[in-house]
Amino acid sequence: MQRTIDWADGAVVIIDQTALPREFRLLRLETVDELISAIQRLAVRGAPALGAAGALGVALSALRHGGDVGAVEADAERVARARPTAVNLGWGVRRALAKLPGGPESVLAEAKAVLDEDERTNRQASANAAELILARCPRRPLRLLTHCNAGRLATVGWGTALGVVWHLHEAGQIEYVLADETRPLLQGSRLTAWELAEAGVPYRVLPDSAAASAIARGMVDCVVVGADRIAANGDVANKIGTYPLALAADRHGVPFVVVAPQSTVDAELPDGAGIVLEERADAEVTSAGGTPVAPAGAKAFNPAFDVTPAELVLAVVTEHGRFP
Repeated sequence: MQRTIDWADGAVVIIDQTALPREFRLLRLETVDELISAIQRLAVRGAPALGAAGALGVALSALRHGGDVGAVEADAERVARARPTAVNLGWGVRRALAKLPGGPESVLAEAKAVLDEDERTNRQASANAAELILARCPRRPLRLLTHCNAGRLATVGWGTALGVVWHLHEAGQIEYVLADETRPLLQGSRLTAWELAEAGVPYRVLPDSAAASAIARGMVDCVVVGADRIAANGDVANKIGTYPLALAADRHGVPFVVVAPQSTVDAELPDGAGIVLEERADAEVTSAGGTPVAPAGAKAFNPAFDVTPAELVLAVVTEHGRFP
């Protein structure tokens, strides 16, 4: 399986997620500036993948600047600020930066360790969540609904919420997956649907605005999503549109499960009120594929994330099990 993000011959290599599903394309990123640009335009995205990107960004800088600690720390700060909501980005930066006293090769070794741990961690977290869902949802086979993309494209490998789907599909326990298209950049219809099709999992794409109706009509046994930051009390920041799903699931008694590695938990943040929610450009909403869909000069409210209160979440599941 091609890793979503990797290190090869002195550069960061990523699957360009802006090109999917039209084209499967690899990008080679040789500088910190190129990596930051890829993060900001979502060529690489997803909290666990961003953790790897943060660590590899520090490695790129350390190999370029050698013993210039100030230059590496300045680059590390720029990488950590590239997207403010995903806690894993800063986590990966700090983890690699801690090895700087040992030299550039020590930093690179730590970044590679982040890569190698990712799939193992996400396999365990999603296996834990699959077990919980099987215990909580008696109907067989299961009908799941997910939002945005929390598959292997959001991680180095395997995935979080979609990792649950891979486990259950292998066990013959999936009837279908409903994948929210996930406006405005369509990570669900472009990326999640692509992964489900590649894996041979039955699926349908639905408009975000149809998800609550699907839940109300009894078409969903469980909602399962990933996360970009989880506060100490269990409040969850995830792709915009997650909160309305949780409200609909709560209204209709459908379990709402969040799957993420422990590195996505921000133990220093008491609750979701302190999570910085990234707001993105108007053009992402006012155009689609480069074609205007709103009047010239129209302004947009375009937050990339929302916060789901812990009381709407059945469980946050990590590689260590159910988060308290």
